[in-house]
Amino acid sequence: MPRSNHPRRRRTSFSGGNAAEPEPELERARLGIPQRESAPDGEWAVRTITAQNAQKVYTCPGCHRSVVPGVAHVVVWQEDAMFGAEAGLRERRHWHSNCWRTRSYRYR
Repeated sequence: MPRSNHPRRRRTSFSGGNAAEPEPELERARLGIPQRESAPDGEWAVRTITAQNAQKVYTCPGCHRSVVPGVAHVVVWQEDAMFGAEAGLRERRHWHSNCWRTRSYRYR
């Protein structure tokens, strides 16, 4: 009997997606919760933005270069801002992940 040129069907889990990939809702919920980091310059909330969700151009305050669409990065805001939590959230910044990890704590 000759072989078929049709690709095999992928096995799916009960949720309807590929078993190897996490469900999009679960992944979105996991990444949507900011992590709290303590540093010499204060308490920070750090949220990861995936390459898929990065859709605008921002300027990284660490290297002053563009964070272009399609590049995974982090959004950071100060939780213990002088004028309250809302002020800290309004002044959030998009950083390259590496720039955030290797930042210096010098005041500019």
